[in-house]
Amino acid sequence: MTDYSLPSKSAQHPLDQPYVGVGPITAVKRFYQNYARFSGRASRSEYWWFTLVYLVVLGVLGVLAGVIGVSTGTRDAYGEVQPGIGFLPFALLLLLITLANLVPSIALTVRRLHDANFSGLLYLVNFVPYLGSLVLVVLNIFPSNPLGARFDAPGSGGQYPQQPYQNQTSAAPYPPQGPPAPPAPPVA
Repeated sequence: MTDYSLPSKSAQHPLDQPYVGVGPITAVKRFYQNYARFSGRASRSEYWWFTLVYLVVLGVLGVLAGVIGVSTGTRDAYGEVQPGIGFLPFALLLLLITLANLVPSIALTVRRLHDANFSGLLYLVNFVPYLGSLVLVVLNIFPSNPLGARFDAPGSGGQYPQQPYQNQTSAAPYPPQGPPAPPAPPVA
């Protein structure tokens, strides 16, 4: 019988399996541990916690770049403020962080699509102008689907842990005596 209980907090969770209910720190750790892994699955919490942390870091650096750039800036002939030298370190840091996280963020999105039982090739919808990114966000909102185990590596278990609020016993579609008997043929 397969054990569908959730792993304990102290147990090491397999990296190719989705980790349901993961927190932000563990999500970021798992993101970098799965740096370029396009197989397997990632839970919604893994995906959205990392996305939130990543956007907050980029936002803070962007605001710092803007504030320091304007405060050290000069005005040109048209009265426009041109960013000063203080803008450059933050802009370079933003560029480096974005480039360093490009491949792993694509891999995380592909694994998230796998967890919802979609092909990772659906990531390419992101290149459709305007609507592509919105469609990708909607696909990443979809709940986990146990059929997504087809994207797991062979022999990795491929079992999605059952949610704690779901019934642990499987109900048969028919009573134990078997399916209902077919109707009797008409008497001639």
